Amino acid sequence: MLEFRTQGFQGYSVKYSPFFDSRIAVATSANFGLVGNGRLYILGLTLNGVVAEKWFDTQDSLFDLAFSESNENQLLTASGDGSIKLFDTTLSTFPIQSWHEHAREVFSVHWNLVGKTNFLSSSWDGTIKIWDPENSSSITTLPTHSCTYSAQFSPHSPSVLSSVSSDSHLRVFDLRTPASASNHLTLSIPIHTPPKTRPGIAPSPGIPPSEALTHDWNKYRDSVIAVAGVDRVIRSFDLRMAGAGPIAILPGHEYAVRKVTWSPHLSDVLLSASYDMTCRVWTDGSAMGVGQGNEAGQAGDPMAYGGGRELGRMNRHTEFVTGVDWCLFGAEGWCASCGWDERVLVWDVRATMGQ
Repeated sequence: MLEFRTQGFQGYSVKYSPFFDSRIAVATSANFGLVGNGRLYILGLTLNGVVAEKWFDTQDSLFDLAFSESNENQLLTASGDGSIKLFDTTLSTFPIQSWHEHAREVFSVHWNLVGKTNFLSSSWDGTIKIWDPENSSSITTLPTHSCTYSAQFSPHSPSVLSSVSSDSHLRVFDLRTPASASNHLTLSIPIHTPPKTRPGIAPSPGIPPSEALTHDWNKYRDSVIAVAGVDRVIRSFDLRMAGAGPIAILPGHEYAVRKVTWSPHLSDVLLSASYDMTCRVWTDGSAMGVGQGNEAGQAGDPMAYGGGRELGRMNRHTEFVTGVDWCLFGAEGWCASCGWDERVLVWDVRATMGQ
């Protein structure tokens, strides 16, 4: 396990470069993001450990980041002052572009993985905005009418995107549809609706809605999205059966789940980071086939559903874990995590599985 200290700055988000297996970036904030500056770290994984190749200081907290999918040296940051900044690691310490249309904190940014020419942002102001880095203003604004903690483009389509918000809804937008009154909204799924009862499986109890903080698209199954948040439970939904409720429910975290991310190597495996100071690796049960039910899941837990279960956990952080990301390259299983303990850890998920 490798470690780097973000001295004086608490981590909020960590991402691997889509171009280099030895480069990661971390968005951090002073004073836990409540007030003060932010810092974007560009870290290199070397034979001598993790080293800071460069960093950029900002006037406000940083909550998220995204590497460009079209330029190996550029990356975005999401800031507490409502701004989005684009940095180039080969140029000066100042951003090469800045946008400021959001009225409140920007909590997520995401580059279009398929189209590669645009990116999005989501904010506490209840909107998602789509941007072209060549333009000084946004292309499209999508209202969610709720504090939107996470938004992403689909990894399968350049025109489809999704979000989760404080109103406990998963929303899916398709930019190919007419804007009209729906503003490209094609699905709005209440996250806390219990799954429909299936033969041989006890019905799951209903849970009061709570804020959804994170979500991620499955990289292999183009209609599956995992969602998690304040209620500590990870759920996965199949958009083809949106009205049926979640297809898998994975309980286990002791506090809010801050980040979920599907494996880029295995279709049924995902990672989570939580305020309970752990990162956990899960299977959603899909690799076992349909109909395995709770027998393959967490025995005795009435919340478990879909045959999924926890495969292992990493508990080396000593404060809230706020970010985790998979490495796209090399042997499957390498990842990086960051947290409020001012530590970035690089570790092998395979070493935690089965513990």
